[in-house]
Amino acid sequence: MPAVEFLNVTRHFDEVRAVDDLSFTIDPGEFFSLLGPSGSGKTTCLRLIAGFDQPTSGSIRLSGREAAQLPPYDRDVNTVFQDYALFPHMSVGQNVGYSLMLKKVPKAERDRRVMEMLDLVQLGNLVDRRPSQLSGGQRQRVALARALINQPKVLLLDEPLGALDLKLRQQMQTELKAIQQRLGITFIYVTHDQEEALTMSDRMAVFNLGKIEQVGSPIEIYEHPKTPFVANFVGVSNLIQGSLAERLTGSPQPIALRPEKIQLHSIDAEDGVIGKIQELLYLGMYTRYRVQLDPAGELIVVEQNLTTPRFQTGDRVRLTWQSQHISPVAS
Repeated sequence: MPAVEFLNVTRHFDEVRAVDDLSFTIDPGEFFSLLGPSGSGKTTCLRLIAGFDQPTSGSIRLSGREAAQLPPYDRDVNTVFQDYALFPHMSVGQNVGYSLMLKKVPKAERDRRVMEMLDLVQLGNLVDRRPSQLSGGQRQRVALARALINQPKVLLLDEPLGALDLKLRQQMQTELKAIQQRLGITFIYVTHDQEEALTMSDRMAVFNLGKIEQVGSPIEIYEHPKTPFVANFVGVSNLIQGSLAERLTGSPQPIALRPEKIQLHSIDAEDGVIGKIQELLYLGMYTRYRVQLDPAGELIVVEQNLTTPRFQTGDRVRLTWQSQHISPVAS
């Protein structure tokens, strides 16, 4: 039975369709990401699951149970927000145990469960500190521990790493995934960061203008994008159509070809499409080439820098790729 199920769900705000006829399922114990730009409908979906908002039409089911009439407190769901929403006047331990205190859980049991959660997020030694004495990453862990202490079936995370710097964000991606795997709880993660979604997800849904463009594993989404939007939003792609697509593949069907899937060769190589390097960008780990094709068309090529860049602006080159790396996309 799915942990969460959307059946033709729509949410209107006056004339705006924030969520437009969505149907998808999320399995128990799955790390499922909602990926898309701002305003694409992913946070609205999270609010609908949490019960903070109601659909205009359609049905949402939580573990098979119709959620329409369930208030937020009666859903086995907790949320971690981007700003963490910690009580500044309470200690770390008091923040984490607050919901247990409201439920009148005995203090000894409450303290035990608080320490269990803080140990899980590696903050057991900071139980008496206030949020103002913590780093951003530590505050994020406290918010996570507070959300997990009630052992919800589903944890909703609304861009919880957005306020962290790059290195800490990457570290927390690894830690979040490890915690989710250890607990076996369904995580539904909202983000506009493609790296976060690719790194942590079992599956992901790519949102655009209130609709889902594609659902699949990170490998499926990246290697086989089904639409031009997915091809360009998740990574970078050469989108090829019309006469150029027909010249390269024998068919006018639009295709996507990732820049790193293209190999560059010297002009005296026997096979490949001929072109001239118009631009070179050295980016440390790799070099990005813009190649003007003969007689027309352009491709972006990315090559890892095992040595210094092999070609320079103005060089004539040949380009090759494997047929399995070409992805047909919707026109």
